[in-house]
Amino acid sequence: MLSASGWFMHPIRVRYQETDQMGVVFHGNYVTWFEIGRTEWIRNAGYSYKAIEERGLLLPVVDLQCRYVLPARYDDMVLVCTRVADYSPVRLSFESQIRRVAASDFHAFEYEAGKPLPGELLVEGGTKHVWVNAQWQPARVNKVMPELYELLITK
Repeated sequence: MLSASGWFMHPIRVRYQETDQMGVVFHGNYVTWFEIGRTEWIRNAGYSYKAIEERGLLLPVVDLQCRYVLPARYDDMVLVCTRVADYSPVRLSFESQIRRVAASDFHAFEYEAGKPLPGELLVEGGTKHVWVNAQWQPARVNKVMPELYELLITK
């Protein structure tokens, strides 16, 4: 099972529709890729957002950080690198990086914390979230889904 402190790598090949007139990935697409990374991190950990929502938990974004280092271009092979940065019973933060990689690293996999990530850094940032119920009231994940919270605390 995925360690909460480890990275999960999800491959994406840049599609033409994601580029702008300058031939680079439109900046807003990186936010979408961060979301894909979170979804795939949770799926790889043995859960799905759908199952979490069916248990009455929602996880809205309350803060977003994004720093652009280098552009991705059409047909680049990139990894969306995602890991948990911080957590509490009511909050969850993810760290994200988008990295251009060679074909040999272009696949989904887990990566140990502390090891240098493969490829070239293009974008880095992350998101902060708050657990809420269907009425958008704060919710404690350790009460509603203790098994999910256990995954987070076993770093």
